[in-house]
Amino acid sequence: MLNNRLMPFILGVLILLLDQWTKYLVKTNLFYGESISIIDGFFNLVFIKNDGAAWNIMSGQRLILVLISSFILLFLILKGHEFFSAKKIHRITYGMLLGGISGNLVDRILTGKVIDFLDFQIGTYHYPSFNIADACICLSVILYFITSKNNKQNIK
Repeated sequence: MLNNRLMPFILGVLILLLDQWTKYLVKTNLFYGESISIIDGFFNLVFIKNDGAAWNIMSGQRLILVLISSFILLFLILKGHEFFSAKKIHRITYGMLLGGISGNLVDRILTGKVIDFLDFQIGTYHYPSFNIADACICLSVILYFITSKNNKQNIK
């Protein structure tokens, strides 16, 4: 039981460390605004900063974003086990959320901006650049809802 409750926090710390390490690598190896093509026409490594949330929503609202992230993180730390303990995949999504929110929160507190560096495009569609923390947050929400929906269908 202790392992089930600790696992999301351990995973969250690992994701936080991975997120901060990858952002450090970007800061120390790329110039701001630089783009390196990894898979031509599909995937680039870039170095940009985002002072908003996803798709630059709430740009320039550092204090509000820090407060919202802090509140959500505190809520998840105190109450998250009630929502994410049913299945192992839910505990994994819990850890991904904790790590992702923490990774971007550290950036917002220290610099007011989040470093984004993963850049994808398909044809003329260019997806907004993002980072490891963003990916973990999005994937955790998607996985949680997919697995929760499957649970409800199995009950009926």
